[in-house]
Amino acid sequence: MNGANPPLLMVHGWGGSHQDTWQRSGVEQLVNDAGTTVIGVDLLGHGTSDKPHDPAEYADLSAPIRNAIGARTTSVDAVGFSLGAIALLDAAIHNPKYFRRLMLVGVGDRLIEPHDPTETARIVSGIDGTAKPDDILARQFGNYAKSPNNDPLALRAALLRPRKSPPTQEDLKKINAKVILAVGDRDFVLPADRLAQSFNDCKLVILKNCDHFASTENFGFIDTLLEFFCAP
Repeated sequence: MNGANPPLLMVHGWGGSHQDTWQRSGVEQLVNDAGTTVIGVDLLGHGTSDKPHDPAEYADLSAPIRNAIGARTTSVDAVGFSLGAIALLDAAIHNPKYFRRLMLVGVGDRLIEPHDPTETARIVSGIDGTAKPDDILARQFGNYAKSPNNDPLALRAALLRPRKSPPTQEDLKKINAKVILAVGDRDFVLPADRLAQSFNDCKLVILKNCDHFASTENFGFIDTLLEFFCAP
């Protein structure tokens, strides 16, 4: 047991939920067994949260995270996958003192570049059933949107949300947390070197033989997470 560590806030990716991503996989149990308390968050449009169909409702992506942290006077640790990592970063920019340690999974340099609406349109086509027959990635996203307990129209709206300007170097340098950026060596978000170099204290971990969708169940990811957050 290591009661000296703060709670670990865990945030799923797009199309996931706390239950599907962290509980069903057993990762939350491993964290608990190591003596660390978990704070689970379902982003808007996902899991147990409300599922509006208006993209404007998703403009404040990190609101559920900030609400979960509440008025705490001490920092927490946090891990987020894909959309969850984007939301965590937004929360950290809102308040650079929120987090002691941050693990961002499945995001890369495009996070600090202007949004490309053609990429969003590509994923939306997978949900709408209009993706090109050979566009495997779009179809994968479409399949996730239509998984049991998901609301495809809510997930579509989350993708079409109003986008903020990308975080600046100044924004990221203000974040006090120690950061690990973990990305699979087969993840479409690569490269991630510029993002890693934008933080004051960041280690880039490349997960071997791992694509985007397998990141949170990758043994290298799980080992890195437990060592980073739960070690004495």
